[in-house]
Amino acid sequence: MTNEKKTFDCVEMKHQGAERVQARLEGMTREEQLAYWEQRGRVLRARQQEVIARKKAS
Repeated sequence: MTNEKKTFDCVEMKHQGAERVQARLEGMTREEQLAYWEQRGRVLRARQQEVIARKKAS
């Protein structure tokens, strides 16, 4: 192992992301939380399709 300082920590990034999601969901009802995740799933699928389309175009 080297003495180089880490510039990226994926575990820390995961924890920060979880904290952001928790803050967004705070105070939401179960139904609101389900709607939130359904919407986020739609956004993710759209982004995945964009990536696939760009790969096919190149």
